[in-house]
Amino acid sequence: MKKVISLLLILFMCFALSACNSSQNAETTETTGYTVSEESSGTQQDENGDTETMKVLVTYFSRTGENYGVGHIEKGNTHIIADMIAEQVDADLFEISTVVPYPDEYEACTETARQEQKEDARPELSATVENMEDYDVVFLGYPIWWSDMPMAVYTFLESYDFSGKTIIPFCTHEGSGLSSTDSSIAEICTGADVLDGLEIRGSVAQNSQDEALTAVTDWLDKIEILDEN
Repeated sequence: MKKVISLLLILFMCFALSACNSSQNAETTETTGYTVSEESSGTQQDENGDTETMKVLVTYFSRTGENYGVGHIEKGNTHIIADMIAEQVDADLFEISTVVPYPDEYEACTETARQEQKEDARPELSATVENMEDYDVVFLGYPIWWSDMPMAVYTFLESYDFSGKTIIPFCTHEGSGLSSTDSSIAEICTGADVLDGLEIRGSVAQNSQDEALTAVTDWLDKIEILDEN
């Protein structure tokens, strides 16, 4: 009789230990599965979120003072467009400015710009982008002076390595459009992808900002930059 009782006790203890081990294994499997799921989800988000983490810079050269067709202005035509673009694509802003300012008077400024073109000058800039390597997309804005970019913009372009970046030009003008400046940018910035630029009259930027904003948003839709950010 004692042998039977002892045998029953042994069988009961074996059953209890087996049940306990099964419960622990189930808990371990459930916890490990949760951890793997979380890590996988994070990795997937990173892979799908590459375009969402692109850094965008809107850099521009603009001039206040006396301007053609709009009189004396406190905020430059190109600056206005740059602000619109930066707001639409959630970008950082950087103003290209020279150590020696251009004359406030329109005619004096145009003469300075003409002389700089003749000399193929590279005016010294007063500030630099310290972390240019962090940006994937660079919008580049400028007025058209004598059918070209201001020479200060050439200084800017030649100061950085734009390889692998996307450059998107935009300009303000009073009849000349981009004047092939997009081609000049592509020649200087070898290894960069230069997209179709925006050309908008300075008088529209200054005096008809609803119209200017519509032009900006339509252009951004066309080049699909909003879909990429």
